[in-house]
Amino acid sequence: MMMRMIDQHNLVLCVALSSLCIAFAPWISIEAAPPSSLITQLPGFKTSFPSKHYSGYITVDGNVESGKNLFYYFVSSERNPAKDPVVLWLNGGPGCSSFDGFVYEHGPFNFEASRTEGNLPTLHINPYSWSKVSSIIYLDSPAGVGLSYSKNSSKYNTGDLQTASDTHAFLLKWFEEFPEFLENPFYISGESYAGIYVPTLAYEVVKGIKGGIKPVINFKGYMIGNGVTDNTFDGNAFIPFVHGMGLISDSIYEEVKAYCKGNDDESDMCSKSYLKVDRAIEDLNVYNILEPCYHNSNTGSTGNVSLPTSFKELGKSEKPHPHPVRKRMFGRAWPLKGTVKEGPVTLWPQLAEDGHIPCVSDEVATSWLNNQEVRQAIHAKPKSVAGPWELCTRRIYYNHDAGSMIPYHKKLTIMGYRALIFSGDHDMCVPFTGTEAWTRSLGYKIIDEWRPWTSNDQVAGYLQAYNNHLIFLTVKGAGHTVPEYKPREALDFYSRWLEGKSI
Repeated sequence: MMMRMIDQHNLVLCVALSSLCIAFAPWISIEAAPPSSLITQLPGFKTSFPSKHYSGYITVDGNVESGKNLFYYFVSSERNPAKDPVVLWLNGGPGCSSFDGFVYEHGPFNFEASRTEGNLPTLHINPYSWSKVSSIIYLDSPAGVGLSYSKNSSKYNTGDLQTASDTHAFLLKWFEEFPEFLENPFYISGESYAGIYVPTLAYEVVKGIKGGIKPVINFKGYMIGNGVTDNTFDGNAFIPFVHGMGLISDSIYEEVKAYCKGNDDESDMCSKSYLKVDRAIEDLNVYNILEPCYHNSNTGSTGNVSLPTSFKELGKSEKPHPHPVRKRMFGRAWPLKGTVKEGPVTLWPQLAEDGHIPCVSDEVATSWLNNQEVRQAIHAKPKSVAGPWELCTRRIYYNHDAGSMIPYHKKLTIMGYRALIFSGDHDMCVPFTGTEAWTRSLGYKIIDEWRPWTSNDQVAGYLQAYNNHLIFLTVKGAGHTVPEYKPREALDFYSRWLEGKSI
């Protein structure tokens, strides 16, 4: 039996049966994770990994049979894993897998779709992976999402507060398995409904630190992209956004302002005014108004959703991209021209079944993560145990029970934790107008007034920085999933922020 002991200066490998201990010099890499979690090969990838990869399950709230088995994929930094930050990444939904970020946004690989139906994609090194400058944990959360599962279906009934508690428990166990990363700076990040996940989890982590819970996580701050935050700010962001982008006329804008007294107004005159807005924008891609989109779900089908064969061509883009930009009609964000209110949250697949939300098949990720060889390679349970991988699940029951995130942001930033709040400025689902408004509403002093920031010697967006370590940043031309649309720019602001440099 092998036992690993790590101190500040040496890694000691002890063989219990022979009392033989071999001391390694401090310069040797100390990635001493459980051997069974190490990934040695991946179907579709033919060269050497640029860093160590690990994956597997950590069980919280019970044992393997009764508890929640949360699946993670860990990519150690390609630069200096002993010192670089460790970042947790969470996709939103609620109910959407963080493999979305891994496959389509900032993971270590670019996935080239196979031209032969049924064949696995080919994987190439992603030059803009966030693992260039940090280690990243991609976590499927809560249980029931992606490759995470429970044999007790009652565990799929959850909400904001329970998810934060479970993810905190996951982190504590993860750092017990990977103690060599405990001293690294730790950050929490995510997008869309992770605008709820991230602050609630961050607050749980901080409470644990203050309460003396071991191991002590070296938490430094958090980052959120196009995140759901507050019913009022999110709800009142839509009309100013579509007007500012030139999608509705001045007269329609003035009419909505005159007849609608807030985002919950259901009066007849307000409804009639909103119909004019709907007609103007109904054929746009809600996730990026610059991208093409399809809005008729009555012909053809693939999987559980309607999709004409011709729609598959719409994901292609003339712009240079590692893979086609997907046309998202569901699955990545809540809400669609609405807000998240207290109580049960309708999941995106449920909306699609009702015929309200057109859809897209994420064929590359779906074919890869449902392949038996891939699942074996990444230590994931087979479909017979964990179920098929879906971009966004329909098997959980989720309650929004944490309220507005503004009090969370105030508490965390006043305590000194760093916060980067960024928005793709062409996202119509969670528009930057609402995010800019709520960050300003905190009332913090402006220490870096609205200015452009650059990437590759070009203006990449705009930012405004406040005291208490809060930055609001836009990414020019990006949609809801910023690193997918602007990978170079995303890596630039990400790396500068983690290193404490001016963006």
